Amino acid sequence: MKYGLNIAPQGALDLVSVGALVHRLDPGIVPFRKATECKIHVSGGEFNVAANLADCFRLQTGIATAMVDYPIGDLIAERVRAMGVKPFYKRFKHNGVNGPNMATVYSDRGYGARGPVVFYNRSNEGGALLKPGDFDWNSIFAGGVRWFHSGGIFAALSATTGEVIIEGMKAAKAAGAVVSFDLNYREKLWNIWGGDQKAAEIIGRIVENVDVVIGNEEDLQKGLGIPGPDVQKKSKLDPAVFFGMIGNVVAKYPKVKIVATTLREVHSTARHSWSAVAWIDGQTYVAPTAELDILDRVGGGDGFAAGFIYGLLSGEEPQEAVRLGWAHGALLTTTPGDTTMVTLEQVRAFGSVRISR
Repeated sequence: MKYGLNIAPQGALDLVSVGALVHRLDPGIVPFRKATECKIHVSGGEFNVAANLADCFRLQTGIATAMVDYPIGDLIAERVRAMGVKPFYKRFKHNGVNGPNMATVYSDRGYGARGPVVFYNRSNEGGALLKPGDFDWNSIFAGGVRWFHSGGIFAALSATTGEVIIEGMKAAKAAGAVVSFDLNYREKLWNIWGGDQKAAEIIGRIVENVDVVIGNEEDLQKGLGIPGPDVQKKSKLDPAVFFGMIGNVVAKYPKVKIVATTLREVHSTARHSWSAVAWIDGQTYVAPTAELDILDRVGGGDGFAAGFIYGLLSGEEPQEAVRLGWAHGALLTTTPGDTTMVTLEQVRAFGSVRISR
């Protein structure tokens, strides 16, 4: 049992995610208040992991999600197909006026000393309408599934989405899958209907079913209610605070075998120091620190998660699994959009330039 996990050697699907699909409007370096045009990126924290694993790492992946039958839904579905992800849709009919909708994320890239600005329109979102019973998990997992993934963004959308995650996790466990969860704490989303207390309650119930947790110190504090120091007073690249909190995590959630995260020090919008760390079945692992020139920072964390999960599914040594996640997350920030445009060969070759050890 490597890593403390019982990973199935094969299955029709290497990974299935459950979450919400969104489209992100990106005006580049121009602030929205002055923008005259935007690019459209299809995204969603849970989808991004499945898409990255299918496109870069050549695995068989699926996404259980909401789909609204209108042109924006068609645009998003086309991108799901293009990334090679098998969809399992709960369909909703748009009424032509106010939805249901596929959510919109507005995110410019910032420039220099001006950081990116992110805001949402998730009004009457199809993904938030998902509830237990909407997916036939036995059918989805019928050919075998090796890994099941979700995240805190989807959990934050409504009172029912967390229940969908728990339902899917229990079905995945029964089918023999490893279960992971990216805490991805988003204060703006949770503040709509309950704040930190509700987040800790719901995410806590979810993590009772989880083998692999992805999240930084702030995620652990706000998402799981794990006590810790003021992370703002520590170096963003110092893993000591993160590792110092692991004892409390596994004491509260003894089924958790792996906790991992990225470490990022932002010098300017386009210049970041980047690393990653993991606690794997009692041992700690740290990636090198790379100095990155950033084109688009959105999706870097999901890029790490995908590369890390690939390493574990492939039976790599723990240090190499962390390095694969670190390398893929770094490379993803060099291309536009939220999902990967790089190859497995580029990921494996990454690391020879501008690394401080």
